[in-house]
Formats: sequence, structure tokens, C-alpha cells
Amino acid sequence: MSTKVHLVCDSHGNPIDFVLTGGQTHDCTQSCTLLMGRTAVAVLADKGYDDNRTRSTIQEMGAEVVIPSRLCRKVPIDYDAFLYRARHAVENLFAKMKHFRSLATRYDKTTRNYAAMVAIACLVIWLKL
Repeated sequence: MSTKVHLVCDSHGNPIDFVLTGGQTHDCTQSCTLLMGRTAVAVLADKGYDDNRTRSTIQEMGAEVVIPSRLCRKVPIDYDAFLYRARHAVENLFAKMKHFRSLATRYDKTTRNYAAMVAIACLVIWLKL
């Protein structure tokens, strides 16, 4: 009975694209969908997006993979910890989106209406530039 917002943003913390899934859906299932057709120098993500398919998609883009390994990995993969600190831009974007009361409390009954509110929130964040 919950919804996850999977979001891609630029280096300044401005939203680019999003996908909604059920709350029980794992994060890494939507990473390839969000990254398809994009270019980047580096892709920063949290441990939820640590899987081999996501890593290979990022490497095919020609970008650096900056994702810490999950604890269940037998051989941890190194990542640039200094560059990973810039991931706070994504967290700040989610904090900005939580200012919209209907997003934070999920008032909308349908996925279509909730996606429309997420899109409006992203638009307002872009307009505040």
C-alpha cells in the first residue's frame, strides 16, 4: 500500500525523469529504465541500486560507477567515496519534494494522479531556478 519514486537528477539536483513503482519493488529493477538513452560522466546511486545489470548499463554509457557495494556482496567493489559525497543533491531533491504535502502524505488514490503530482512538483522545482 505504498509507492516508491525512482528519480534521476542532474548534478545540480534538478529532476530529469522519474518512475513510480509499488513500495515492495526493489530499487535496482528500475535503474536501467531510468538510465536508458542518457549520457553522464559519473552515475551516483545508493546501495539499493548495486547490482551487476545496473553497473554494466552505466559502464556501457561510458560513465564512472559510483555505487557502494551492498553487504551481501562477497567481493566488495571499490568506488570513489569523495565523489559519492555529491549524492546529497539527490537527497536534497527528495527533501524539496516533501514540501508538497500531497506527495509527502500520498493523498492521491490512483497512480496516475500521484504521478501527475510528482511531475508538477518537479516542474515547480525547475521553475524556481
